[in-house]
This record gives sequence, structure tokens and C-alpha cells, in this order.
Amino acid sequence: MDGSLQGLRVLDITASVAGPFATQILGDLGADVIKVERVEGGDDTRRWGPPFWRDESPMFLSLNRNKRSLALELKSAAGQDVLRRLIAESDVLVQNLRPGSLAKLGFDYARLREINPRLIYCDMTGYGHTGPLRDRPAYDPLMQAFSGLMSITGEPGRTPVRIPASLLDQGTAMWTVIGVLDALRVRDATGVGSQVQTSLLQTALMWLPAQLTGYLASGELPVKQGSGTQVIAPYQAFPTADGHLVVAAGNDNLWRRLCTAIDRDELSHDPRFVDNPSRVANREALVETLSETLRTRTSAEWQEILAGTGVPITAIRTLDEVVEDEQVRAIGILEHVEHPRIPDFTVINTPICRDGEYLGTPSAPPQLGEHTAEILTELGFSGAEVEELVSSKAVAAARAGSGKETR
Repeated sequence: MDGSLQGLRVLDITASVAGPFATQILGDLGADVIKVERVEGGDDTRRWGPPFWRDESPMFLSLNRNKRSLALELKSAAGQDVLRRLIAESDVLVQNLRPGSLAKLGFDYARLREINPRLIYCDMTGYGHTGPLRDRPAYDPLMQAFSGLMSITGEPGRTPVRIPASLLDQGTAMWTVIGVLDALRVRDATGVGSQVQTSLLQTALMWLPAQLTGYLASGELPVKQGSGTQVIAPYQAFPTADGHLVVAAGNDNLWRRLCTAIDRDELSHDPRFVDNPSRVANREALVETLSETLRTRTSAEWQEILAGTGVPITAIRTLDEVVEDEQVRAIGILEHVEHPRIPDFTVINTPICRDGEYLGTPSAPPQLGEHTAEILTELGFSGAEVEELVSSKAVAAARAGSGKETR
């Protein structure tokens, strides 16, 4: 299926997670994404591991499909000349370098607009674009801590924990893509590009609407809930005879159904548990009572008992179970893609289907500098100029493996 961004060129001057994830989505939507990488080493994530997959970093592989790699030394005059030509012929530029890095090379927003007034410039930062911390670099775990998100994760009374997924990086990437799509609509109407600004801090706060609004309303800080939530009960993981079962009885009707199914009808009439506010107020007693009952059977047995009751439940599963799951296979989100070095390479599709099909046909993440000569030729450089720009140093870097063979 052709993506809606076919014919648009995205200049990807990003590294790590947030920027590459944003440009990968744009590539999935059909854009021609040119990933500009350092000649020496390329994107940092090429070396993030172990684990490695046939000497390739799974982190890099997961963030960089549907792109072409251009190995370029941006601090050199020749590299900056190439960059100017790319900017002139691109629709979108996405960058998440350290704040001010691109401007120091002579490519601040004013200069970018001079080169290409139709360019949509996406500037991704950690702390935002104004304020005393605007120039400070940031990574996902730092922003989970700074934003207060980490203060409410984990079990009560225990050390705060980081959400292991790069929630803020990937969330910022999604907001960036939304910003690009909005800016493209504006450009369609006006003929002029614009600057899209996103940050990990803004994303973190946007992921806390209920908690922040609750604090503003009550003046009370939210507390850690483990696997649960502060405003609904029962709505968390409970121990079973062989694992844990997440029970999400989100309203009083579901609560009554749960009580009947587990043969504890008396709980639905208990004044402490008669409605959700009562259950939240008496959460500790509720959890203790339900845990006693749910420990008497395995997770599979409870799932069979509760099947058909309408009560939302699931066992907590490991990734090997998830990959082999019939439902996961049915939705087709895991797709095999041809890769020159990884015979069993599989991607996780962007979770959008149009008319029942995922967006585009995924291509494998590029080797460092794989498309350098191709892109330079497209930009109009002569054969001799291409040969000079694609130095032996760049070719060596492009051909060198990054990481270690572990499979």
C-alpha cells in the first residue's frame, strides 16, 4: 500500500530513540527518509547492546527501517555543502541533536528558511525550547525522573522504578509526527513551511493528565499503586497459584459479575465494597480478600472460569508467550522483512491499518553510509565529486560491522 507521504523527502538528522522513531513513522507513511549519520560510527544506537542480532543492534534495527543512510561529516565545508543541497530539496527536516548544535554549524531556523521557505523544521529537545534548562541535554530516564513520572511508579514504600519502554522518547516522536502532518496541511494552504517544536518534558506532562489534574484539584500527591490505579478498584494484578492475574473490574456491574464468578457473592453486598468509591477507600482490605481467593487456583483456571463473564482479565505474560500468541499472529503486526545479514529479521509494524492493511512495505534498516553515493548522485554531484566525498574512510565505516556476533 502506498503511504500518504509518497513524494515527500524527510531529512533525518537524529540519533538515539526519539528522533529516529519519529522519522521511521514518517518513512512508514511513505516519505523518502534520508538518515544523515556521522562517518565514524554513525548513530549511537548502532552500538547499543548486547543483545545483538547477527552483529546488528536490535535498538538500531527497531528504529530505522524505511530509510536511506548518508554518511556525512557535518563539521566539514564539503559536508555542509551537501547538507545545504539536501535542505533545499527536502520537505521536512527532523533533528534532535544537542540544543544549539545545528545552529553552531550555520543552520539555525532563520538560515533554514532562507534556503527553503517551504521546509518544515522539527526541533526535538529534552526540556523544551524556553526556560533556564532549555540547553540541557536529556534522555528518557532523566525525564521520567524530572517530570515526576518516576515518583508514582513501582510498589509503595519501595525504590522508584523507570518504565522500561522508552515511553517519553517514543511519545515525543508521535507528537512530532502529528506536528509534521499539521504543518503539511498548513503548507498546503499557505505555501510556507513552519517550525515544529516538541520535547520530552512536554510529553511526560501530557502523559500525566489525570494525576496532575487530581493534584491541582485536591493538593494531594498521588501515591504509588504498583500495578493498579488510584481511582478504580479492583484494577490491578493479583497473585494466583502459579503467577499473576490482572483484573480490571472498572465499574460496579463488573465487580458484581466478578464476585459471582469467583463464588464470593457476599463481597458485592459488603458495605466496604458496595461501589467504586467504597472499594477505593478500602483498597487494602479488598486486595487482601481477593488475593486469598485468587491464590487458590492457577491463572489458566481463573481465565477459564471468568471467560464469558465480561470481566476484563489476563495473565501477565512473558515476551516469548506474546510472540507465539494466536491473537498477536492474527493482527499481523510482526512481519518478516528481507535483510542482507539477518535471515529471520522481523519488524514491528507501525500500528495503523488503512482498509485492513498496514502502511507501506517495510524495508530493512540501512547499513551505515549504504546510500551515500546514490543520494549524492541524486543531488547532482558529478562522479568525481561523489568519489571524493565518499572517502575511503567513509566507505570503510559503512562496510564495518558495529557490535559483536552473538547469535
